[in-house]
Amino acid sequence: MQDFDIVIGLEVHSELKTNSKVFCSCANKFGQAPNTNCCPVCVGLPGALPVLNKKAVELVIKAGLTMDCEINDLAVFERKNYFYPDLAKAYQISQLVRPICIGGHIDLKDKSVRLNRIHLEEDAGKLVHGTQAIGTLIDYNRGGVPLMELVTEPDISSAEEAVEFLTNLRQKLIYAGVAECKMEQGGMRCDVNVSVKPKGSDKLGQRTEMKNLNSFKSVFRAINYEANRQMEVLRNGGKIIQETRKWDDNHGKSISMRKKETSSDYRYFPDPDLLAVEIPREDVETIKKSLPLMPDQLKSIYMNEYGLSEYESDILTKDKELSDYFNEVVEHFNNPKEVTNWILTEVLNRIKDEESAEIKISPCDLAKLLKLVEDKKVTRTNAKEMLTRIWENDENISSLEKEYGGRVDGEELKSIVEKIIANNSKAVEDYHTSDTPEKVFRWFTGQVMKETKGKANAQKAEEYIKELLK
Repeated sequence: MQDFDIVIGLEVHSELKTNSKVFCSCANKFGQAPNTNCCPVCVGLPGALPVLNKKAVELVIKAGLTMDCEINDLAVFERKNYFYPDLAKAYQISQLVRPICIGGHIDLKDKSVRLNRIHLEEDAGKLVHGTQAIGTLIDYNRGGVPLMELVTEPDISSAEEAVEFLTNLRQKLIYAGVAECKMEQGGMRCDVNVSVKPKGSDKLGQRTEMKNLNSFKSVFRAINYEANRQMEVLRNGGKIIQETRKWDDNHGKSISMRKKETSSDYRYFPDPDLLAVEIPREDVETIKKSLPLMPDQLKSIYMNEYGLSEYESDILTKDKELSDYFNEVVEHFNNPKEVTNWILTEVLNRIKDEESAEIKISPCDLAKLLKLVEDKKVTRTNAKEMLTRIWENDENISSLEKEYGGRVDGEELKSIVEKIIANNSKAVEDYHTSDTPEKVFRWFTGQVMKETKGKANAQKAEEYIKELLK
């Protein structure tokens, strides 16, 4: 049976994080009532003229800089002509010949994926399919939302690599403040180009494209299905047709939609209503200086300066909100290792058990709590109880400190241990005769903690129990 290599190229669309749309002043806001967030420009009424949103251009430049793209000194907008009901003007303002960004790369664990380009365009509206009686309705609210399109070279070789690429890209865009990438809202979606070729061959096979996949799971399943389908066609002596296919996630298969268009089919030409955009080098440098630290840079700091493991660093940088939270706690309590331990156990375990991913203790309060433990003003056990009460009831940490503060130690603690042992002669006998004395020992420790309401110095308590049980 003939073996094949899989070749994958991605076209990723991300809605940019601007207040208004790309060519008009309508709000860039998700979830509004249908057709309430549009104007003559969005819906292409005669005589309506576009005005370019400068912020959208800056965000595309920022995205390009995080991926080592070259920023063009001149960017041109063109009209991409095609008819579809949700495209009010029957053309989309996009970029072909001179996009804002060219080249660049995103590094995976085992390879680097080259980028062909990143350009700016407007999003289309949305078709809403109702019952047979209602038919298909059109919501133009999304029309004109600024859309960044990133096109890769065909450097991806598996579904796993495609998901790793998209994960890294999503991280970069969120960290840079370019896009929110809420895939469930269509804020990031992906067109997947798949082809197969004889193993080791330099000649690429014919490709097909699957449009608008909006989850990593769908991308993974769609690539594997389509690659296997193409292999089966070729093994049976058939030919692959260049076409656009729809991915049906419910049935787990791709379905032919239409013959694949080429750029000539879209009759691109410069938009006569928009001037070419000059991008001065000094503006690019200013944007470059404003870039925040990216996940890989933060991981390096966490591992090399803070002494965290790669596993810990991966978890902390996976989500920007968590990384920001960690950084702020460390600002107030300069013990990154201890902060990490609490976040990875006490904080993330609570989030895991709740529907909301909200961290319900402020970075400042968590830092205060850890400082109380470090200064031995509260025990670690009591600190966990305090955290629970802050998390569940939003209680004041200063009030909780008065309630839980004050460690029981020294002669006071020894006296409590003596009293507990004296009042539990049966347990003492069990300790000396039982096959599991450690179980009895833990029971005594628990009694001490119960008597002191968790304020006992645990290490000293165990020392006193051992000494008195001899």
